[in-house]
Amino acid sequence: MRQTDRHYKFDWLTIILFFILVGFGWLNILSATYGGETIEYFNLSKLYSKQLIFIGFSLVLIVFILSINGKFYERFSSIIYLASLLLLAGLFVFGKNINGATSWYPIGSFTLQPGEFAKVATALAVAKYVSDLNTDIKKFNDQLKTLAIIALPALLVLLQPDAGSTLVYGAFFFVLYREGLPHIYLIVGALLIALSIFSLKFGITSTLLITTTLVALYYFTRKKRPSILQPITVLFLSTALAFGVRFFYENILPEHQKDRITVWLSLENDPEKLEKMKKTVAYNLNESEKAISSGGFKGKGFLEGTRTTGNFVPEQETDYIFSTVGEEWGFIGSFLTVLVFLLLIIRILILAERQKTQFSRMYGYAVGSILFLHFMINIGMVMGLIPTIGIPLPFFSYGGSGLWGFTILVFIFIKLDSNRINEW
Repeated sequence: MRQTDRHYKFDWLTIILFFILVGFGWLNILSATYGGETIEYFNLSKLYSKQLIFIGFSLVLIVFILSINGKFYERFSSIIYLASLLLLAGLFVFGKNINGATSWYPIGSFTLQPGEFAKVATALAVAKYVSDLNTDIKKFNDQLKTLAIIALPALLVLLQPDAGSTLVYGAFFFVLYREGLPHIYLIVGALLIALSIFSLKFGITSTLLITTTLVALYYFTRKKRPSILQPITVLFLSTALAFGVRFFYENILPEHQKDRITVWLSLENDPEKLEKMKKTVAYNLNESEKAISSGGFKGKGFLEGTRTTGNFVPEQETDYIFSTVGEEWGFIGSFLTVLVFLLLIIRILILAERQKTQFSRMYGYAVGSILFLHFMINIGMVMGLIPTIGIPLPFFSYGGSGLWGFTILVFIFIKLDSNRINEW
């Protein structure tokens, strides 16, 4: 193998899957913003034309990322991370408020959302810190330091406020779990989520009765019973959590987020209030579900979706873009879209396992986890399976910052993986 050939070998399957998603995503943005007029590809007043420019700039980013030595991303990960924190903090001084969130820098007629790039910087920083020889993720002090690296950008995003994007930082839990984070965190995390949902849905009394029963069964069926303090502590913490979740939901949670949870868990029993919520809080979701169901098995055809072209679904080109897929491409198109997403994520995880360095492996897992969480939350939201959470569908939702952020995220890993491919 010649030295000059070493820089041009990449995992083309990942690259092809990426471009399939970006290309199909653009077609759906065109459908979601099409009003029956003549299509003008270079008219910047049209969102689909702007997205074409964003895609073109993504190609420039790809060339730039792949031309840099892969070791650069590990060596300068701390600087990249600090720069991302400064950009997030700067929003509170220079940022532009859109729909109640100060998440964008105004740049002429465009806006830039640094939160989309902070996920890349955090992935690099976490991979760098945990892969350091002096770090042992099984030690509590190192776990706290890693948590701090993740929590700083997450907190800055939450303060914008952007609760949806903050949830994406939970993806790093899967990365740390792969690297040896104790199982107890997974068990406790799952139990806390289940207990919180159960206490909202069925009330505090029912939650405590079930918790007490389960703890008692665990305690009295053990051959070697633990100290009585253990079940008492569990019951005390469960009670505190149940009351705390209920108090937070009723007194602290912003009204619009409270309403979304109310709709999702069907907590409202008053028929009049429920009907009113369907026309206000749940309007986007209801229209999205109607658009998806109207597509049937084969779909209505490209640019033929009546609910899409009629602008029945608000924000359809961004958070609700998957409803366009459902209406115009039907079950077949939706299934194939999900399949390509899963193939890309699985491929990235397979490549991550093949990496020879912990840094590259961890970064690969971060890429796969972030894509999976975005994909799962967005599609689940559009179909009413989870509460409405405003985060984009990777490569599909309109916006330059989102597309560039995901492009950088994926192609840094492709570059890191190329070091493995191009080894002598």
